[in-house]
Amino acid sequence: MRLVFPTNENMGYLSKRGAHFGKAKFYTVITLDNQEISDVEVIENPGHTSHSCGGAVSNILELKPDALIVGGIGTRPAQGFFEAGLEVYFDKESPKVEDSLKLFIEGKLPMLGNQGTCSSH
Repeated sequence: MRLVFPTNENMGYLSKRGAHFGKAKFYTVITLDNQEISDVEVIENPGHTSHSCGGAVSNILELKPDALIVGGIGTRPAQGFFEAGLEVYFDKESPKVEDSLKLFIEGKLPMLGNQGTCSSH
């Protein structure tokens, strides 16, 4: 299973998580096999040029993830991921990927569906 975490550092699973997935400097991609980390990739966010989040949605979908774990997301991008069939999980408390990953493995993160968490999008 490939999980994408928006991050602001290039420190693998020890990276601090980014609050806004489209503006994060990096995407930390964790591959799990049998609930264990089998691979860690850090990919620089190519950014998006418009004020909409469609470019950010495309950037993440190009990584071919099974799930995205965010600290916040607007309604439009949440709907975009939902329509693409990507599961989006919400964790606004964990400071690092490692902490959020543990909660995901334990089944403690809520899945968002097509609803966002931010009113400013």
